[in-house]
Formats: sequence, structure tokens, C-alpha cells
Amino acid sequence: MDLWRELNNGRTLSIYDMGRLPMARRSGLLAILKRKGWGLTIAGSSVRYRKRIRVFDKIEMRSRALCAEARFMYLEQSMWVKGTCAGHALYRTAVTNADGLVPIENLRAELNPNTPLPPIPEWVAAWITAEDLRPWPPMQDTP
Repeated sequence: MDLWRELNNGRTLSIYDMGRLPMARRSGLLAILKRKGWGLTIAGSSVRYRKRIRVFDKIEMRSRALCAEARFMYLEQSMWVKGTCAGHALYRTAVTNADGLVPIENLRAELNPNTPLPPIPEWVAAWITAEDLRPWPPMQDTP
């Protein structure tokens, strides 16, 4: 059966999910979440698939925090096979508590308040703008 011979979009997203955990642990974020009773959420994503990943391909995953604004952090992840980028994902993420989203400044106070936030890259800013233009809730005009 050919169904399981390559990575599909659902499994790809699950692997990206698992790839964010080591990054969160290395940064100290997981310890803070546990201590404060906070959680993590994905508030949006944009994924590019450029090369098939087949069964038994060795995957190198790269994950990094790009930037942040008042409520959201933006992360990127990519999967590489034999030196070629097979896919790339941009995530809008947030830390949550019982009241909703934790402001980024509160998170920074816990992580490292002396490290300045990097500027938002132009391509990320364009995606944020596009997301702000997207209607919500969707399909309101559909009968």
C-alpha cells in the first residue's frame, strides 16, 4: 500500500510539533510553563512542502524562534533531507493561562528580560498583515 511510503501533511505537522519541544526545553520555556501552570498554543501556521520525504529518509529538523509582538511569538521550522530543504513552517504561537493569552512581556520577564526582541522580518510582517485581512469567522456569506 502506497499510503505510508512518504510523509503526508498530517504526519509532517506532528513531527514539527515534536520538534518544538526540545527547543522549548533548551530555552527554559518548559520549566517556566510547568512552574507557572501556563500552556502553549498554536494560533496560526503557514507550511510549504517542497520535496517529498519518503519512508526511511533521514530528516534533519531545524527550529528557531524568529520574533515576537505583544501577544504572539513567531517560530520557524524546516525539514532537510540530504542537504535539501523539504519543507518549511512558520508558526504564530502563544503562551496561555486561565485568563487567556499571556502577554509577551510577562513571558520575557520569566525567560530573559534583558535580551531585546529581534525585529519582525519583512516576510513575517507580510504574513501577519495577510492574516489580519483574512475574514473571521470564515464563509459567512455561504448559504
